[in-house]
Amino acid sequence: MKVSVAYALPHRQIVRELEVAEGSTVADALRGSGLLQDFPAIDPVVTKVGIYGKTASWDEVLQPGDRVEIYRPLNIDAKNARRERGRKS
Repeated sequence: MKVSVAYALPHRQIVRELEVAEGSTVADALRGSGLLQDFPAIDPVVTKVGIYGKTASWDEVLQPGDRVEIYRPLNIDAKNARRERGRKS
């Protein structure tokens, strides 16, 4: 079945489509995409992942057409960012 794996960097987005076997997990797709090797900063222990914007576990079973997303940690808390923008305006 076809799935895609996406990883967004500050200035570009990488999306890789791949074929995985029925019953494959998020972890299987991440390994198969090659992104874990290309970006060693993606730590399987702490990196959060999701499917179409909803947080998922690394052992969640995929459905055909799923888009696995790798989430980077935020540089600044969203609430603090809004406060800073409010102060500047």
